[in-house]
Amino acid sequence: MVESYTGDSRVLFSSGTQKKFLMAAKAELNISWKEFALIIGISERSLTDWKREKFLLPLKAVKRILKKTRVNLPQNIAIQKPFWSVVKAGKKGGAVSYRRYGIVGGNEAKRKKQWRKWWYKKGKILFAPYSTPLPVRQPKKSEELAELVGVLLGDGCITHYQVTVTLHRVDDRAYAKFVTKLMTNLFGVSPKWYEDKKDSVINITISRTALVKFCVNNMGLKIGNKIKQQVDIPNWIQKNKKFQIACVRGLVDTDGCLIQHAYRVGGKLYRYKKLAFTSYSRPLLRSVNRILKHHGLRPRIARERDIRLDSISDMKKYFEIFGSHNPKHLEKYLK
Repeated sequence: MVESYTGDSRVLFSSGTQKKFLMAAKAELNISWKEFALIIGISERSLTDWKREKFLLPLKAVKRILKKTRVNLPQNIAIQKPFWSVVKAGKKGGAVSYRRYGIVGGNEAKRKKQWRKWWYKKGKILFAPYSTPLPVRQPKKSEELAELVGVLLGDGCITHYQVTVTLHRVDDRAYAKFVTKLMTNLFGVSPKWYEDKKDSVINITISRTALVKFCVNNMGLKIGNKIKQQVDIPNWIQKNKKFQIACVRGLVDTDGCLIQHAYRVGGKLYRYKKLAFTSYSRPLLRSVNRILKHHGLRPRIARERDIRLDSISDMKKYFEIFGSHNPKHLEKYLK
C-alpha cells in the first residue's frame, strides 16, 4: 500500500548525502528498488525522485528506514517542519512587516512560555535522538528461553543489530508461527516476517540492539558465524535438566530431521523412523550427545557431524521426554 507523507516534516541532508543514505539502506537489506519502495510504502517514481534529491525525505520515511536497517543517520541533518517553504516565505514577509510596523500580534513572552511547556512535556520525547536503542523485555531464565536458545543455535543468526531465525517458508510455516509467538512472549516485541520466494525461506527478524546485547550477555550466545566460533550450549542450560530438554528440543526442531528407514526380511517389507540432528560445531554436537545419553537414550555420532537415534524404543523415548513444537516432525513421526 502506498503511504501518504503529505504534511510530514522533512529531513534536510547535505548535498549528495540523501542519495548515499538510500543506497546504503538498500544495500544493507539486499533487495531491489521495487521491494525497497514497498517496504517504505511509496511508489517507485517517488523513490526515484528521492534518489535524485528532487524532494526532501519525509521524517516518517527516514524513521521507517532506520527501524528496518542498521544504517546510521548522518550527523549533519536538519528537520524541516511541515510546509516549511511556506513558513520560509512567511518569514520574509514578516521581516518586511516588522521593519514597517514593529512587533505585531500577541504576547511574545507568553508564546515562549507555552513553547517551553510543550517542549518539556512532549517535544523532547518526539524528537529524541534516533540512535537511542529501543528497549526489549528482559525475561528470566526459563524453559521457554532455553528453547529459544536451541532455535537460535540451530537456525538463528545474530548480527550487531538484528536477531533472525530462518525457516523453510512451506515446510516450517506452522513452526515459524510458534517461533514468532515465542519471541513475542519473551521479549515483548513482535518480530517481522520477510519471505524470500527465491530461496523459499522465511526470515523472522527483530532489529533491536538491546535484544542483541541480551542474547550475548544474558543468554550466552555469540554474534557472527556459529561454525567458525564452534558454539556450544550455554552453561546455565547445561546445569538444569528442564532447560537441557527445552534447548535440545529447539535444536532438533530446527536442525533435525526424521528419516524413514525401510528393509526387507524374508520378502517382507519393514519400515521404521530414525532421527538425525546435524551440526558442524563439535562442542555443540558433543553436548547434545551427552544430554541425550543422560536422559536414557542411545545416540551415535555419524560422520563427525550427525547424531542419530536408530531404534524404535529410542524414538519413542525421545518424543516422550523431549517432544517437539514443529508440526512437521510430529506429523512424520505419527504417520
